[in-house]
Amino acid sequence: MHTSLFSAIDVGGKTLENRITMAPLYLGYAAEGGWISPMLLEHYRLMARSGAALITVENATVDHPVGSGSNRTIRLDTDENLSGLKELVREIQKQGALACVQINHAGRFAGTAEPVAPSAVDTFGRTPRALTIDEIKDICDKFRDAAKRARTAGFDMVELHGGTGYLLSQFVSPRTNQRTDAYGGSLENRMKFPLEVFSAVKSEVGALPVGYRFLADEFLDDGLKPGESTTLAQKLSEAGAAYLSVMGGTYESFTKPEIIQRSKTKGYMADLSEAVKKHVSVPVITAGRISSPQTAENIIAGGKADLLGLARVLWADPEWPKKVRESREDEIIHCDPACEDICMQLVMKGKPAYCTQWPPEKTRKFKDLFQ
Repeated sequence: MHTSLFSAIDVGGKTLENRITMAPLYLGYAAEGGWISPMLLEHYRLMARSGAALITVENATVDHPVGSGSNRTIRLDTDENLSGLKELVREIQKQGALACVQINHAGRFAGTAEPVAPSAVDTFGRTPRALTIDEIKDICDKFRDAAKRARTAGFDMVELHGGTGYLLSQFVSPRTNQRTDAYGGSLENRMKFPLEVFSAVKSEVGALPVGYRFLADEFLDDGLKPGESTTLAQKLSEAGAAYLSVMGGTYESFTKPEIIQRSKTKGYMADLSEAVKKHVSVPVITAGRISSPQTAENIIAGGKADLLGLARVLWADPEWPKKVRESREDEIIHCDPACEDICMQLVMKGKPAYCTQWPPEKTRKFKDLFQ
């Protein structure tokens, strides 16, 4: 029996009945333009039914299209999407899970012709435009406004996306932030923008818990490393973050051979969460190939993290938590590493993803929803 995995925990004043959360996972299920679609609702209905205590909806943009990773990124920058978001929240909560939404600005990784960033640093052959001070202030306001909409929609929590190399983490990274003003140079200056955003969002949503997707290590020689990132972790903890969801890597390091090899190891990011956990007083979430129930139990029982963030694990088998709780581990449907990431290949082509491990009828249902 995995007793640690199914013990309760308080997160930002909310009680989670177990240590399993759904980590944000973009699959291209929103409609073109970022609107809530039947396919997206069905997806999160299944995820919430899994038994995970907290469902974190994939990144929602604070500024479309300049801050959107794609044209299917959920929009949280307009009141016109509120009715759909309210329906999404209802579907999640109706299944007994808490609903969280991740708020994001993609920065230099935005799927737009003229991306913006802290500095004009080449990004896969494109060079973003460096933001002005006024634009930085404006984006901070947009994060605050998006958080207000999340509260209006009924979400139980919000999460700021400071991971994967998106805008908040671009300011912290010594590699992507080469500014010489108050937002660049020293670590204190580089932390200024994400801390301002956190403060603005926190003041807007009041008692609503605000978590933070936290980039601990870029896995790049000249990038952000734990020696600096843990200082930001401490600052966020002191500022009242509900939790830190720790991860490593960016789009520029994920494809490095050594990182690909590292990512094949079970719980490969748990060491990062353990390092961050030593510097904070709030719950820490870890992710990264936690498909084995024993690996999951060992991480929680061993104190490397307080919660698990499962993404493709739940997507491949939404009954993973129930099967583990009921000792039916031999029935778990696992993500197939031999499929060569067909799901991600589809996403990169701008198409909704499906899992090769799904039964045929489920695949047909999702394809029908897409038509």
